[in-house]
Amino acid sequence: MTSPHSARHSRHSRSSRSTSFSRRQVLRAGLTGFSALTLPGLLRWRAEAALPEIRDTAVILVWLRGGASHLETFDPKPMAPAEYRGPYDPIRTRTVGMQVGELLPQLAEQSERYTLLRSVAHGAGGHPAGSLQVLGGDPDNADKPGPRHPDWMSVANFVRQQADAAGSAAPRALPRYVAVNPVDRYDSFQIAGPAFLGPGYAPFMVTGDPSSPSFEVPNLRIEDAQRRQLRRRTDLRGQLDQLRRDMDVTGQMDALDRYEQQALELLTNAEARRAFDLSQEPDAVRDRYGRHAWGQQCLMARRLVEAGVDIVATEFDGPLCGRVANWDDHAVNHHVFDAIKYRAPFVDQAVAALIEDVYQRGLDRRVLVVVTGEFGRTPRISYVASSGGGVASGPQGTVQPGRDHWPRANSMLFSGGGITTGQVIGATDRKGEDPIERRVGPGDFLATIYRHLGVDADSLAFTAFAGRNVARPLSGKPIPELCSTRH
Repeated sequence: MTSPHSARHSRHSRSSRSTSFSRRQVLRAGLTGFSALTLPGLLRWRAEAALPEIRDTAVILVWLRGGASHLETFDPKPMAPAEYRGPYDPIRTRTVGMQVGELLPQLAEQSERYTLLRSVAHGAGGHPAGSLQVLGGDPDNADKPGPRHPDWMSVANFVRQQADAAGSAAPRALPRYVAVNPVDRYDSFQIAGPAFLGPGYAPFMVTGDPSSPSFEVPNLRIEDAQRRQLRRRTDLRGQLDQLRRDMDVTGQMDALDRYEQQALELLTNAEARRAFDLSQEPDAVRDRYGRHAWGQQCLMARRLVEAGVDIVATEFDGPLCGRVANWDDHAVNHHVFDAIKYRAPFVDQAVAALIEDVYQRGLDRRVLVVVTGEFGRTPRISYVASSGGGVASGPQGTVQPGRDHWPRANSMLFSGGGITTGQVIGATDRKGEDPIERRVGPGDFLATIYRHLGVDADSLAFTAFAGRNVARPLSGKPIPELCSTRH
């Protein structure tokens, strides 16, 4: 049966056939040679004069920067030899046959609401390269300073913004893509970003600790008089800048226009500002997520997708990780087992509350929650002297256990999104070294995300500056068990 939205969409398409077609022609001609993706390659058009079909779906990405140990979290190996096996035992979940690490008891209780993928593997052993593969499908195993290909968040943002433009959509009160503690850098490397799409498709960034009593999203507080003045100044600047905008060939003016419109909508729309305001939540809800940075990041993510944001990326790093502020548990950085014990309660509480809330609030078909990092950790435990003392690390010179980079095996958690949950997909060997069942790569992961968001990944066509073609990096197929049963 046709939904009211679909009916309105269809009527608009028929009534503005000539206008929409002209706009699409302009987009095709302009975007092909102007630092972007070709519009026809992004979606399958339902008909020549019809607008692209954009599903009302969203994704929340929880990124474990540095790479979590799969053995202490979602793929425990109690029968591994002593030199592989850590001190923690697996625990049963509410799902028959599924076990997780004993430090994740709240997630164990939510197991019927998520599925574990235990057989992700790729060849990039460095943090930058591993992140670029998982987030953007870059096939290169070597580290590089920044992305050559846009990450999936920017691609989805581009697709939906272009669909808005093709359909003459009214300005949105909220951005389509928000980063709460952004997934963007690893030390001096840029691990995500819009690349040649241009800065106009980067996220609206929320920084700082949302659990802090003094936290506020910058520039969202403004008085009525200031609001009116801002609109007048924006209208005037728009008139004065038209010539520069017409002459721009870098995408910078386009980005400024998008940022300005985005900021204006956020500043002048009370509903949009409320979406970022965690004080609107009851104390009991905030407590359930945890009065710490990761808990409140996840709560904000839920509020944002509920308010209409399509993509929310949030990174778990910082003080809650331990001394070096990430999940990179080499022995020189952390005592790996002390580190996971320290941070596990925070991630367990935050992610379990997010999953529970997504289902309780009826968001579970629209919103897909994904928890992952760039790779797993070495199954064999290493012992090296600490480079410095602190949280989860002995004093400098203390020999302590660690796990190093391991792209040959990683586990991911998927919840919501209309998928069948309470499953385990794939398996690694008894040491946790390599997949022995249903090996998948970053391309399969990305194809799965794109399918949920309604992006035709098979037709993605990349075109760089001046029309130079770029090889399509995505080489994978959606993982059937992680695709919504409604499609």
